[in-house]
Amino acid sequence: MTGNAALLAAAVIGSLFGVLLHRGRLSSYDAVTGQFRLRDYTIAKVLLTAIVVGGVGVLVLVRAGAATYHVKSANLLGVVLGAVLFGIGMVVYGYCPGSGLAATATGSLHALVGAFGMVLGAIVYALTYDWVKANVLTVWALGKVRLPEATGIPDVIWFLALAVASGVLFFRLERRTGSQPVPPASPDPAAPPSE
Repeated sequence: MTGNAALLAAAVIGSLFGVLLHRGRLSSYDAVTGQFRLRDYTIAKVLLTAIVVGGVGVLVLVRAGAATYHVKSANLLGVVLGAVLFGIGMVVYGYCPGSGLAATATGSLHALVGAFGMVLGAIVYALTYDWVKANVLTVWALGKVRLPEATGIPDVIWFLALAVASGVLFFRLERRTGSQPVPPASPDPAAPPSE
């Protein structure tokens, strides 16, 4: 699929993704901040499900010959620094990038401010990429490596272990929060007071 058909498909799929994020409460400021306050595990449960389903789906497609792995270089210093910055940004913003854009589409003003921050961050990263490439991405760089090759443990065992660990964690989270009512969404802090 190319050209206008690909653009139309991307718009439709992106819109459906945004609707599902909103319906699943993933574009809720309360859900994201509740996750970091260890009071609402909606985000963790959705991410665990997505990782397992996506991982098993990729494994099945690769085994069937319908897809191939495209392994990125394991630049661990870059991953650690990026994860720390991402986590700080998510706590301060109250959204991850996808849920922030979905919240922006629902009219959230503070999500819109954060979306401008994401664009600014992307520009800063692009302008400093040569320095990052020379000074960060070369440190603790393991090359294009995957856990199965690095450990000698087959893909299937890694995915099975991931599925079991996720299932156990999911079960524990459900037992911890399953009987608690979902708190109502708080109003947009940037919205004018209602009369």
